[in-house]
Amino acid sequence: MKKLLMIAVAMLPLLAVAQARIGIINSQQIFDLMPDKAGAEAQLKTMSDSYHAEYELLKREFDKKYADYQAVAADASIPEAIKERRVQELQESDKKMREFERRAADDLAAKRETLTRPIVDRVQAAIRTAGEQAALDVVFDTAVTPVAYTGPSTIDLTPMVKGILGLEY
Repeated sequence: MKKLLMIAVAMLPLLAVAQARIGIINSQQIFDLMPDKAGAEAQLKTMSDSYHAEYELLKREFDKKYADYQAVAADASIPEAIKERRVQELQESDKKMREFERRAADDLAAKRETLTRPIVDRVQAAIRTAGEQAALDVVFDTAVTPVAYTGPSTIDLTPMVKGILGLEY
């Protein structure tokens, strides 16, 4: 009897989940339709293009120094001290390029977060609103977590959220 009672108690959470109202959403699909997304992407592309142009200048500078080094390294009459200085210049130029790449990536990531955070927040707020309006207990985002199967009682909130945000669907 005690064993049966323990099994019943252990099954209670499963029964609660079995009765939960579940919805799904594809937040990426909604995010892609947001009007602000195009402006954010344009700003990021402009910034990225600027960084790329500057990187190309650094690369040309490095390539010139490398060509100079090769000419010096091949000439046996040039003292070792000069050859070593050219190697140091190459190393410094390489370090400068790597540091620039790191900083550009960090700046772009920060800018992406700044530009997309308000859009993501609006989408999340609309998802919350739709979930509350549909009286759902759980909403799975199929853009983040793959869902292998959804039954007929699963509610797809995607159209509802698009309506809340005033997006065409």
